[in-house]
Amino acid sequence: MVEDRMGDCWSYTKDQFDNLEKHTQWGIEFVEKYTKFVKERSEIETSYAKQIRNLSKKYQPKKNSREEEENKFSFCRAFVMTLNELNDYAGQHEVIAENLTSQIIAELSRYLQEIKTERKSHFHDGRKAQQHIESSWKQLESCKRRFERDCKEADRAQQYFEKMDADINVTKADVEKARQQAQMRHQMASDSKNDYSAYLQKFNQEQNEHYYTIIPNIFQKLQDMEEKRIERIGVCMKTFADVDRQVLPIVGKCLDGMTKAAESIEPKTDSKQVVESYKSGFEPPGDVEFEDYGQAMKRTASDTSLSNAREGKEKPAGKTKTKLWPFIKNKNKGSGPEDFSHLPPEQRRKKLQGKIDELSKDIQKEMDQRDALTKMKDVYIKNPQMGDPTSVDPRLTEIGQNIEKLQSEMQKFEGWLAEVEERMPSKSDTQRRSLYETQNNTTVSNNCAQDRESPDGSYTEEQNSETQVKANINPEPIPNPTSTTPEFDDEFDDEETLPTIGTCKALYPFEGHNEGTISVAEGELLYVIEEDKGDGWTRVRRNEDEEGYVPTSYVEVFLETNAKGAMTYI
Repeated sequence: MVEDRMGDCWSYTKDQFDNLEKHTQWGIEFVEKYTKFVKERSEIETSYAKQIRNLSKKYQPKKNSREEEENKFSFCRAFVMTLNELNDYAGQHEVIAENLTSQIIAELSRYLQEIKTERKSHFHDGRKAQQHIESSWKQLESCKRRFERDCKEADRAQQYFEKMDADINVTKADVEKARQQAQMRHQMASDSKNDYSAYLQKFNQEQNEHYYTIIPNIFQKLQDMEEKRIERIGVCMKTFADVDRQVLPIVGKCLDGMTKAAESIEPKTDSKQVVESYKSGFEPPGDVEFEDYGQAMKRTASDTSLSNAREGKEKPAGKTKTKLWPFIKNKNKGSGPEDFSHLPPEQRRKKLQGKIDELSKDIQKEMDQRDALTKMKDVYIKNPQMGDPTSVDPRLTEIGQNIEKLQSEMQKFEGWLAEVEERMPSKSDTQRRSLYETQNNTTVSNNCAQDRESPDGSYTEEQNSETQVKANINPEPIPNPTSTTPEFDDEFDDEETLPTIGTCKALYPFEGHNEGTISVAEGELLYVIEEDKGDGWTRVRRNEDEEGYVPTSYVEVFLETNAKGAMTYI
């Protein structure tokens, strides 16, 4: 019964150790799994931050590109501010990744090594204590069996002695020998009994210590280890949340910055920027006066009328050159002439002013270099050991030539700028002007000279070669009015046939009396060969021989998206 009870205890203890070993191993594996989870979260944060930074960098304005010019608009600046805030936002995700690595992953990796070592030590002590108690039990069993054997031997020896002593046929010597043998066996049994009793007492003490001290201590250490593991997991989970919470104020500032950038957008200011950028400087055309053919009356044109003067004398056939003024097309492609004459007046003025500012900066830069070299030369003159004063002269000469060249260039551009500003109409002049005053009921038919801009922005001038004055009522001759406009000498040859870039439908009838225009009927379909370039006229073709300009507001244009030359102008 005792053996069975002890066997059950040892088996139970062994089972408990096995269960604890499995549980603690599972706990370590859980720590490893959580460490792997945090590591993957850190990698995601790093990858996300990298992608956000690349996105912000991708859409940042490029230097020396049109995107830099767009920075003058508030919505473009707001977008750049948003990109910068987004870049800072990405930095906070990098901070999250760094803190997760340093505060959780590194700590748990170190703790895993410690807990594995501690667990191994505890179970080693438990197995050692188990082996020791089992060994003591086996030794106790050995003492017990020896005592039992000696007792049995002593009983047999005693029985043999009594038998020999009762037998009258046995010699006295044999009886004495049997008596001594029985005494010896009794002594051996007594010694075995003493050994068994002493070892039993020792085993009971060891067993008591094993089950009440050693094993409980080991179990307590394992329990403490397990509680520390669970506590460490809880701390790491709290840190996992705190790492995110720590960056929330800065993330909030980034988002506030994005909101502030969005609120800084000023639509009216941006629209004014567009107006300033593309303002042409053209003065609106004057009203076209009514022509009453029922009675003799003159038709006068205002200074800004789109009417084109008719030639008083017919030019010889065969040498006729088509004048499309004010619809002259600039054939100059690419960057345009140096004086920017291909641009509208306002744009030309801005370009010239910008060029003058650029030259002024270059002159100032050269002058600063000249001053520095002059000071250096003075130092060399005062201290010859520091350098040769004549070594600076070639560079000073070169800088002087550069300054003269730049100043000459700036004077040239200033002259062009002054010319443009003289020709530009005054902003306060809002009334339309006519070239001649009406005298009685006289009809004056003449070619009007006007300062006009061509649709593509070139500044052109023309003066009539002949003025015809016919007096129907007053017989006295009317003096030829003096024109103050400069002469327009440019004549353009017939251009090559332009390709069709779309179609249009006439919304209203247009008579097209002026040269370069074409008459159209309401509802008529025509081909578009040149789009409106900002002057309010569109060039159309009826057939291979008939083409000219019509008011853009009189037609509905349908451009082909892939047509060569199809462009949009403001």
